[in-house]
Amino acid sequence: MRVVTVLLFSGLLFNASAQQSDSPKLIVGIVVDQMCYEYLYRYYDKFCDGGFRKLMENGTNCRNTVYNYIPTYTGPGHASIYTGTTPSNHGIVGNDWFSRAEGTSVNCVEDTTVSTVGSMSDYGKFSPKRLRANTVTDQLKLTYPDANVISMSIKNRGAILPGGHMSDGSYWYDFNTGSFITSTFFSPELPSWVEKFNGKKYADKYLKQVWEPIMDIDAYAESGPDDSPYEHLLPGKETPTFPYDLKAMTNDSLHYGLFTSTPFANTFLTDFALAALKNEEIGNDAQTDMLCISYSTPDIIGHAFGPYAIEIEDTYLRLDLELKRLIKAIEEKVGDDEYVLFLTADHAVVPVPQYLTDNQLPGGYFFLDDHMTSLVRKLVLKYGDSMILYEDNLNIYLDKETISRKGIDLQEVQDYVAKEVLSWEGVKRSFTIDQIYNATVDDEWMDMVRKGIHHRESGDVVFILEPGYLPKSEDSEGARKGTSHGSAFSYDTHVPLLWYGKDIPKQEIFRDIDITDIAATLTHMLYLQRPNALTGSPIVELLKR
Repeated sequence: MRVVTVLLFSGLLFNASAQQSDSPKLIVGIVVDQMCYEYLYRYYDKFCDGGFRKLMENGTNCRNTVYNYIPTYTGPGHASIYTGTTPSNHGIVGNDWFSRAEGTSVNCVEDTTVSTVGSMSDYGKFSPKRLRANTVTDQLKLTYPDANVISMSIKNRGAILPGGHMSDGSYWYDFNTGSFITSTFFSPELPSWVEKFNGKKYADKYLKQVWEPIMDIDAYAESGPDDSPYEHLLPGKETPTFPYDLKAMTNDSLHYGLFTSTPFANTFLTDFALAALKNEEIGNDAQTDMLCISYSTPDIIGHAFGPYAIEIEDTYLRLDLELKRLIKAIEEKVGDDEYVLFLTADHAVVPVPQYLTDNQLPGGYFFLDDHMTSLVRKLVLKYGDSMILYEDNLNIYLDKETISRKGIDLQEVQDYVAKEVLSWEGVKRSFTIDQIYNATVDDEWMDMVRKGIHHRESGDVVFILEPGYLPKSEDSEGARKGTSHGSAFSYDTHVPLLWYGKDIPKQEIFRDIDITDIAATLTHMLYLQRPNALTGSPIVELLKR
């Protein structure tokens, strides 16, 4: 037994120190929340030399990168990027979903068994416990325990899912205090450098500023008018127009939620990333480390204003400058040719549907409450009971206990519900769970649904809407402003993917690339075992030397 123990211990020592010498010292993963592929080109002429254009002109641009499943939301997107597989395997089927086991809707990273570290709020009660697959960051830590993995975002899910189960530090924004926090899942206390950063009260300082266009407002020719009927109002504003005087909008009281609706939150996150670079042992030795950064603010602003707003263009021009600042700091810390950076998005976005319909383009709104009320009424008439527990993310969860107690065939109810749903205006397809799992027909829409559901977390009937449609609870003036995402269509699934750094060739790749191919590529770049549920394929054009 003692001999075995010594051998195992020796093996661990070997694993902790061994590393292929030609791997980069640092992998930097950047996810831009809600970035359309076309932004790279629509704003190209206004980008600086050191941000997006540097990556596009001197690295590899994968121009046909898509999500190969639905729903296209933040939680599933980040999980799929870093696990290299789809929700059918990693289990993150939405930002929220109905849990039959818990009898309620759950958030993809909520965890009531852990506590907040860094404040007294509940914003830290989160962890990756619902993530059912290993990330590439987990695999790096499993193989090389000395590797340092740090992840960060404004959104908790944007920090937690990329960092995985074994990160050395995952940090997200506390909407109560304007500070970065973590949970006891990761650490019992904040590192001193994080406490020092929080002590500087950056959010308070940024909330005293005025968000004005970075250029003359007449120069934003790629966007629509500043005063648009399709945009939401930020708190304290009477029109959706510049300038945004944050101090006046908060009436001298600090509103940390409002802060995240401004590009200053991107600056704040970059500040934090630079502090991590300075204070963590990142890229200091031959062992590859990983720094995972998710910029959440473009999504928050994009939801409110839509993809053709001056606000969103200004946000990306400012984010471009943040990328330049970040890249410069990485190169100063690690070296020009000792890191690899990839940049992608967790999803894109549909144009405001009201704008589409006003311009006679396909699209519109699907009001769920009215349709679900009608469906329940028909089920009660037919079976004497509603038979429905919950609807979420266009998933209908049936009450299996009631169906069984009444002696009704579950498949019959599923088929009836799916048929009724398909008759609704705006619905493109509806599927029962049995159809999805048992069909042998090569059906692209069904295949995207199949990859996006998990047998424990998803509903009994799943449906998708026609192109350009957004689901809303009910109709109202506010419901027809702003936009969202989540569909199987190109406006949501087609995202940027840029690679830059050590041994990355200057090239454009036009073939189809799935979002799950990112982790598969990193696996070979870092000489790792494939993460346990990985289904993606490596981008071989990046690996041939």
